[in-house]
Amino acid sequence: MFDFETTVTEIELKVRRLIEENNQHMAAEAEAKQLCRQLQKQIDEQNILINNLKEQNNILKLGNTLTQKGDSTEIKLKINQLIRNIDKSLALLNKSE
Repeated sequence: MFDFETTVTEIELKVRRLIEENNQHMAAEAEAKQLCRQLQKQIDEQNILINNLKEQNNILKLGNTLTQKGDSTEIKLKINQLIRNIDKSLALLNKSE
């Protein structure tokens, strides 16, 4: 009888340890998922920033051609379109914050 009680007690201890380990693993998984969401948000923000910088680069290039060439109407239209695209990107970035 004594061996049976000891065995049951040992099993109970092992089950409790397993439950505790499982809870720790679940907490670690939740932390990892939260970190993943934060990193994905940061990636999205960086992609928006990259696109904005590309658009600004295009504007600067167009500005340089504007000073070199005389047909300013078409270039001004392109610059305005690029500015609108940047504004949309900034609005998306502000919306995600």
